[in-house]
Amino acid sequence: MVGIDHINLAGLDLNLLIALDALLETGSVTKAGKLMGIGQSAMSHNLGRLRTLFGDELLTRHAGGMRRTPRAEALRLPVREALSSLQALLGRETPFDPATAERLFRIAVPDSIEMLLMPRFLAYLQEKAPGIRLRLHNVDPESVLNTLDENKIDLAIGIGPFSGAQTHHKSRLLMRDEYLVLFNSNITKLKTPLSLDDFLKFPHLLTSLRPGEHGVVDKALALLGLSRSIALTTPRFMSVAPLLVQAPVIATMHSRPAQMLAKIFNLTTSPPPVALTDVRIDMIWHGSYGDDQAHCWIRDTLWKMAQIP
Repeated sequence: MVGIDHINLAGLDLNLLIALDALLETGSVTKAGKLMGIGQSAMSHNLGRLRTLFGDELLTRHAGGMRRTPRAEALRLPVREALSSLQALLGRETPFDPATAERLFRIAVPDSIEMLLMPRFLAYLQEKAPGIRLRLHNVDPESVLNTLDENKIDLAIGIGPFSGAQTHHKSRLLMRDEYLVLFNSNITKLKTPLSLDDFLKFPHLLTSLRPGEHGVVDKALALLGLSRSIALTTPRFMSVAPLLVQAPVIATMHSRPAQMLAKIFNLTTSPPPVALTDVRIDMIWHGSYGDDQAHCWIRDTLWKMAQIP
């Protein structure tokens, strides 16, 4: 976590940040003054102080008005986010309107769920909430809770329940899914539905975010006194289909992304010939965001997207 320089910050007039946001938003001293309820002269004085503080002109005159400098463009979003956080901290959060809100959400998500949900979610955001931006992160099961606690991400999605979650970690079931077996029938010459002998005839691909070479399939086979040969282990679901296209191997993965990959890469699917428990996909977040209007909206919207077949 970044340390706070209390001495230098104590000498900062926070009203200057408000003035900076108004200036960067409007690109006009007069309009910025109206936003703050002060006169043009006072706002010009604020602009002068800000230029000294940042060592940059921030706004320069051009034909037709004022233009933001590159430094000002770089400051625009961080200043808006800082003021939004301060406003929420002081408990005077403005009503959330997705059509006009500007906010960045950092979401840790496995690539299988990313390819399943994010295309339609992004399309929805562009239509209904164009100011909402997403920054997607990989999911590390070993550190995801610490990442939430350190406010490095806003939300995590993954196979639940999340091990080690505490009372301040809040979660919600996003979706359930079955498993499907995926293979290239042109190479393997296998027919569907697969028999157990066919299932064990070829080596397998294992997709796992955790270290080790054993997954739910291996646990199910062990109950039968059987085991499979694993040719390759990868944390990336998106690499499975290209591997299956060219190699005589088998993969078992969540049904919905498997069906998507089968359609795109002309692969064959089959129900697994062993009993596998349905996979549970959860969302998890830090409890401090429980009542945050924008956070509630993003969670509810993701949940609705996940219910679409």
